[in-house]
Amino acid sequence: MTHHFDDVDELAITTIRTLSMDAIEQANSGHPGAPMGLAPVAYVLYSRFLKQDPENPNWPDRDRFVLSCGHASMLLYSVLHLMGYDLGLDDIKNFRQWGSKTPGHPEIEVVPGAEMTTGPLGQGVATSVGMALSEAHLAATFNRPDHTVIDHRTWVLCSDGDLMEGVSSEAASLAGHLKLGKLVWIWDDNRITIEGGTEIAVSEDIPARFVAHGWRVLEVEDANDLDAVAEAFDQAAASNDRPTLVRVRSHIAFGAPSKQDTPGAHGAPLGADEIRATKAVYGWPEGETFLVPPEVRKRCREAADRGAEARRAWVVTAEAWAAAEPELAAELRRRLDRRLPEGWTSSLPIFEDDAKIATRGASGTVLNAAAGVLPELVGGSADLAPSNKTYIAEGGDVQAPSLGHRNLHFGIREHAMGAMLNGMSLHGGMRPFGGTFLVFSDYMRPAIRLAALMEQPVIYVFTHDSVWVGEDGPTHQPIEHLMALRAIPGLVVLRPADANETAAAWVVALERTTGPTALLLSRQGLPVLEGAREVGIEGVARGAYTLSDPENGTAAVTLIATGGEVTLAIGAAAELAGRGVRARVVSMPSWELFAEQSEEYRQRVLPPGAPRLAVEAGVTLGWRDIVGDSGAVIGIDRFGASAPGAEVVENFGLTVEAVVKKAVELVGEKF
Repeated sequence: MTHHFDDVDELAITTIRTLSMDAIEQANSGHPGAPMGLAPVAYVLYSRFLKQDPENPNWPDRDRFVLSCGHASMLLYSVLHLMGYDLGLDDIKNFRQWGSKTPGHPEIEVVPGAEMTTGPLGQGVATSVGMALSEAHLAATFNRPDHTVIDHRTWVLCSDGDLMEGVSSEAASLAGHLKLGKLVWIWDDNRITIEGGTEIAVSEDIPARFVAHGWRVLEVEDANDLDAVAEAFDQAAASNDRPTLVRVRSHIAFGAPSKQDTPGAHGAPLGADEIRATKAVYGWPEGETFLVPPEVRKRCREAADRGAEARRAWVVTAEAWAAAEPELAAELRRRLDRRLPEGWTSSLPIFEDDAKIATRGASGTVLNAAAGVLPELVGGSADLAPSNKTYIAEGGDVQAPSLGHRNLHFGIREHAMGAMLNGMSLHGGMRPFGGTFLVFSDYMRPAIRLAALMEQPVIYVFTHDSVWVGEDGPTHQPIEHLMALRAIPGLVVLRPADANETAAAWVVALERTTGPTALLLSRQGLPVLEGAREVGIEGVARGAYTLSDPENGTAAVTLIATGGEVTLAIGAAAELAGRGVRARVVSMPSWELFAEQSEEYRQRVLPPGAPRLAVEAGVTLGWRDIVGDSGAVIGIDRFGASAPGAEVVENFGLTVEAVVKKAVELVGEKF
């Protein structure tokens, strides 16, 4: 395709550069180099290729654009402003200020037109793989021979730093394996990092690496060559058989007489003198700041109008499809709205067997039951599905070209899995889940944190939740992980005590629409608790509930436990009763949900007066706020050991005898 560029296009590119420079200078903070170097690339992409409508930024079949190098945020804000998104010139002037719509790094809840929150390098590129996979999955599910309602691309602008991060290699490898042909990464090859030229840390052949991953690699030797940039994008847009990497050679801080191609241009304002000199190089009017020539606005409005026309054409297609396939259309709308079908929980099992059931096993049973009525449930494991019990029996395997199936094999790539789950959720139309051992949640923590920051309802299935892992030893026995996950704002952590609490935990996770949920599940078998079955979903949804109370009189001590330790607390309460000590047992699967309850409810579950004893197979940090100064905690404040699980637990003092002894000490002379 032939693209015509003229002086107005060049003027628009200069406008992007100068807006970025001026905003960063006024804020006295920011990263001017990348916006100045990448302005031609961003302009060509938005004005000629991206299928987006600024007045309807969230329509389902839009192209997705991810600024993975989020520090170049002023590049995005300048382009969004020019293209007519709800981002005014005053917003540009308010860059990096409190309450502004132009934060230091793009945030989806703040910036109109931003598809994800970016900044931590590597996250954007890895997340984009999940977006591209979602497009392919939904296209396979909802398109029909006569009606194509899902057909868009995912474009990413990434930096040298993005491609240095290990998560980018994990994600690129899987994207190539799945042949995600509508995924395009545009690599800003400016060869500069904060510490100096990239040669101080990188000597590999990056294009060859991507070829080995199964990608098409295109080369643009000069970011300012608009025809070459457009030609490469044309080739990328015509690719459907494999993902594409477009290497674009650029110059950081292009045009700045003393800063171009230097590390100093990366993360600090240019300064008034350098800006004046740079604008002279550009031929920009002297003394003008935040200038947008009217012909530039007109040209960008024309590009926005083309996007609006693309959306209107899609609406006509979607209406014809909906008329021909009304049930299919209703299903897609339900998924995009994140609405669950009426009565969906009636399909879930109720566990009544007296046999012990590992909560990971119960989770697998619940997942498969839910998957039967929630086709949007798509996910898998980081090569641990048989252990995590995350396989949907009737779901089929996601492999090229069968991308409409439901079981993802992420491979041993926990970090990429976490980021891809974010992308699947951000795209819409799917409820993604991913599993691994709890101890490996550390490998995906940056992606979990972003899921919480972006309020995405991703579900994590973390099994092998304690030292009951046993013989695998301390490297595989989580100690600090439960508390570390609780420290992430917006993440709900659920550690169910038995099979029925596990079913309730899945209900809680699936009914949440504005935040991620982590399910922490046991490897060892746990008895089905009669009290948990009676309380049902409500007790778990409230974060904690009274599992058992003394038959006569007020409890002298409250035993609080999570997960498998609830069974331990029940045994201790029975032993205490034999000694004449009345004990209440509280199951507390979720600190976060319990904290959301009314003061009246929290005091009903944990009444003041009686001392509290918490029992959990992990670090004791944090429990003091719950048990109070008069209470105590039994936990594990050291790494584990290699031995059979029961022996490890006994040696760490997680026994009925130890709980009884500590409870008696707390009660003191009252009994």
